[in-house]
Amino acid sequence: MDKIVINNRIRELRFLTGEMTQQSLAERVGITRQTVIALEKGKYYPSLELAFRIARTFAIPLEEVFEVADAPAKKTKKKKL
Repeated sequence: MDKIVINNRIRELRFLTGEMTQQSLAERVGITRQTVIALEKGKYYPSLELAFRIARTFAIPLEEVFEVADAPAKKTKKKKL
């Protein structure tokens, strides 16, 4: 089974919403600024509840903030004979 990758537009949406700071978003959804940073970098995937809170903050549907994509298949090394 391939690993699921969740892409997001949080950084882009912050700037489209009056240049909202990471701290401001964090306070609105009840997380730390460090968690916002990790989300934007794709190093942390939000819980379903948090994902909905973020989408609600931007007043857009969840699927306009987050996108699920299959991870690229890993390349396997071929053994030399």
